[in-house]
Amino acid sequence: MTENTSSDHQDPSESQPLAERVGNRSQPPRSSAFKEFIGSQWAPANAPLPQRSPVADFAAKRRAALSAQFPGERLVIPAGPLKTRSNDTDYRFRPHSGFAHLTGLGVDHEPDAVLIFEPLDEPADDGSQHQATLYFRPLAGRDTDQFYADPRYGEFWVGPQPTLAEIESEYGIKCQDLADVEVAITKNAGPQALGGVRIRLLREVDLNVDALVDTSRMNTSVDLEQSDALDGELTEALSELRLIKDDQEIENLRRSIASTKLGFENIIRALPQAREHHRGERIVEGAFFAAARAEGNDVGYETIAACGNNATILHWIRNNGTVDPGKLILVDAGVEDDTLYTADITRTLPVDGTFTDIQKKIYDAVLTASDAAFRAAVPGNKFRDVHAAAMRSLAETLDSWGILPCSVEEAVSDEGGQHRRWMPHGTSHHLGLDVHDCAQAKRELYLDGEIEPGMVFTIEPGLYFKEDDLAVPEEYRGIGIRLEDDVLITNDGPINLSADFPRTTQDIEAWIAELSK
Repeated sequence: MTENTSSDHQDPSESQPLAERVGNRSQPPRSSAFKEFIGSQWAPANAPLPQRSPVADFAAKRRAALSAQFPGERLVIPAGPLKTRSNDTDYRFRPHSGFAHLTGLGVDHEPDAVLIFEPLDEPADDGSQHQATLYFRPLAGRDTDQFYADPRYGEFWVGPQPTLAEIESEYGIKCQDLADVEVAITKNAGPQALGGVRIRLLREVDLNVDALVDTSRMNTSVDLEQSDALDGELTEALSELRLIKDDQEIENLRRSIASTKLGFENIIRALPQAREHHRGERIVEGAFFAAARAEGNDVGYETIAACGNNATILHWIRNNGTVDPGKLILVDAGVEDDTLYTADITRTLPVDGTFTDIQKKIYDAVLTASDAAFRAAVPGNKFRDVHAAAMRSLAETLDSWGILPCSVEEAVSDEGGQHRRWMPHGTSHHLGLDVHDCAQAKRELYLDGEIEPGMVFTIEPGLYFKEDDLAVPEEYRGIGIRLEDDVLITNDGPINLSADFPRTTQDIEAWIAELSK
């Protein structure tokens, strides 16, 4: 990375404070002559304000839905700060998903920003109970020190930032300078009975914001237990608000899935190179990552590229194994779109392009379980019915193979579960801004909830036979297979958003053959 070449060294007789040393590589010139010159002779900014984004109206409806749940209360929702990777280098910024959902802001927006819902005395014309205001750090003028001297936020270092007017124009939300956020959070905080405003906070996103809210509460009658309850209910509400996706979210997911398809095509083309490399799984991982960065923002989660017995390790992300002919490679990966919505797809591929008979047998069992889960994924059923359908299918197959140590009925009962030795994870999870979306929703709305149109979730059964598993025939050992698709629920049933990915062994073999030409 760029190193500082300034000649403005500190007097060696002075002791430099420890806290300042981390920024030694980025110390700017300090002379008055430099400051005067760096602030001059820049072309004026005359770009027109951006047009209103299509997401603006959807985000406004999301904010109105949240507002209706907490009338008369101040809601504080931080984006989160930059996260240090080491010393003075940061990870790429990604805002908290709850913040992104309510604002529509995607890539690079906005470290340290805070969205505040201020209660209104009378509902607004759209029925909202609050005035939502986004507080963020706007573009610093080129006559300021921040422009050239701040390696974390300065335009010279990290590029331009939007103005308050630009965000207001594009996203349709009132904006104020982040410098005003402390007053906005703490003013008039106190018991409602005494004319104060009760605060709810999306906690543990930004510790500085946590401290502001906690300080405000110290002077009121809100104790720690009450605070946890207030904040917990807001966290739940933000998750539950995403259980049903709107049209904009579905469009974002379709785009991320299409980009993920390109990533899998990269993988297939890279298999010959992977077979020749001592860490071939890394070649596979890198091939997918190239598509993720080219087509979207990033990967939506750490890619699983697991060949042979590694495929029986559910969250294998070391990806340091070989890719060997005759084996299968399980790839679980998703592209995160610039809107921060992610796909989540798994395909299990024969390394040399052809399934063996035993691999095909196990794969077809997983495919049958997936089809059973699809049939259960209909409005009116419970979310858990999808998992139950896949589990019964797998138990019946394992029983027909003579592997199940009990009856099918005992295995699928609450007291049984023996088949779960080879399929220990859940079959489905909600999908959206987070790969495991809506994770803080109440059980009665998630696991025990009713399937509704607009939900998007995965269907991902698998079978995993570890190489040292003496409970299965030897020819099964070291084989792990998962099949994962992303599903949109409609009034007419499920739509497989990832239907463009081959699902059968025959189609996968043809896919590999075509891309290998």
